[in-house]
Amino acid sequence: MTTKRIVIISAGLSTPSSTRQLADRMTADAVSIMRERGVEVEAQVFELRDLAHDITNHLLLGFAPPKLQEALDAVATADGLIAVTPIFSTSYAGLFKSFIDVIDPQALTDLPVLIGATGGTSRHSLAIDYAIRPLFTYLHAIPVTTGVFAATSDWGNGGDGVRSLPDRIFRGAKEFAELVERTDRSDLVSDPFALDRPVGHLVGGFTGE
Repeated sequence: MTTKRIVIISAGLSTPSSTRQLADRMTADAVSIMRERGVEVEAQVFELRDLAHDITNHLLLGFAPPKLQEALDAVATADGLIAVTPIFSTSYAGLFKSFIDVIDPQALTDLPVLIGATGGTSRHSLAIDYAIRPLFTYLHAIPVTTGVFAATSDWGNGGDGVRSLPDRIFRGAKEFAELVERTDRSDLVSDPFALDRPVGHLVGGFTGE
């Protein structure tokens, strides 16, 4: 059975958090769909609130403490990413953007991404397409077509109608699962100490031939 690794990052600031709740529901649907298709899934969740001090220190000092490095390594080697942020002042949270800023610029290349966002009213839903999606596209990730926005009024919806939150979550999760299943990023994980030329070129041009 094929095994895929997905990483979930939640930028909610409160406990409990509607952002984490949305991330959990998106993850549950994506994992369920992949397993139904015969794909085993390993899911790892990171609450950015718990990494806030480490992220700030990395921005200031240029190195990642162990817990933050674990999250960065997990993203770099993942087969898919579920990224969920609250919307503040019409855009993603500063903590969310700060985490993206400390990721290696090449780490998101060809990475399938399911985007989620939460906010007080549905008028903030466009932030997914004018703020969050361009961010991941710029970093050469592959955001799926459906982004999932959850306003306060969406919680407790019974699921009636094609525009309900459960339906949007399922649609996005299905697109994500299908993309993760057919995406192979194994050739992007390389040894940072590997040489792209024979070592003889570094010692007087000797090639061993």
